[in-house]
This record gives sequence, C-alpha cells and structure tokens, in this order.
Amino acid sequence: MRAKRPAARILLVDGDGRVLLFRFDPDDRPPFWCTPGGALDPGESYAEAARRELLEETGIDADPGPEVARRQVAFTTIEGVAVDADERYFLVRVQEAAIDTARHTALEQRVMTRWRWFTPQELAAHDEPYFPEDLADILAQAEARA
Repeated sequence: MRAKRPAARILLVDGDGRVLLFRFDPDDRPPFWCTPGGALDPGESYAEAARRELLEETGIDADPGPEVARRQVAFTTIEGVAVDADERYFLVRVQEAAIDTARHTALEQRVMTRWRWFTPQELAAHDEPYFPEDLADILAQAEARA
C-alpha cells in the first residue's frame, strides 16, 4: 500500500526567466533534478508548506501566492517510501539568483548535492531526468496565467 503524500512544490523563477532545480544524488537510483518543495507538515496548508519549504531549501522568505498547478503522481521517496503524491505548485518570482542552503536537513545536505538555474532551452536539452517531466509546460501555463 502506498502512503498519501500531500506536497507543495515551488516554481522559482529568477529575473532572467530561469527556473531553479536541485540535483538529487540518492544511493539507490541515478541522479535526478527537482523543483524546491516537499511534504506538508501535520495541520499545514499547501501555501504554508510552500512558504516553509522555500525558506528551508533556498533561504528565500516570500509569499508563494496562489496555487498554479496540481499533479498527482506515484513514486518512491528518497527514504524508500512508496507514495501517492498530491503535489500543488506555486510560482514565485525573484530578481536575484542567490540561494542559501544553510537550512537544509541532514538528509537534504546528503542527497541534494547542488542546484542550478535553467533556461527553458537548457531544460529541453538537459541529459539527466528532472521532475516534473512536464516542467516546461507547467511553467508556460503558469506564466500565461500570471
């Protein structure tokens, strides 16, 4: 049986239109890239989790604004737990590209080995997997609504 995993994800876009992704290097599978974000804490709303995760993972304290996308997906977490995730996405724009990872947990410090800002063209040409796989489409739709 798969665990339910409500999660908030952040589409963090800088002043040059690039999106931030973190590279994960888990022990049990090939490296992959992912947007900032994570599971909700008990009693937390998706927006509250988005703000908390944004601060913890990037050092940026910003209002995540409204939810811009939703995705339901099944996967196995870094900790090895099979989950059915209900992911809600929030678009956050920043001018500066500075990231502070000082608040990462011990697990994040171990597996989130680096981060990078990607242009849409760089995403399309990237040779390692990234999630969500339809990130370019999600971003384009979110930008069109904003």
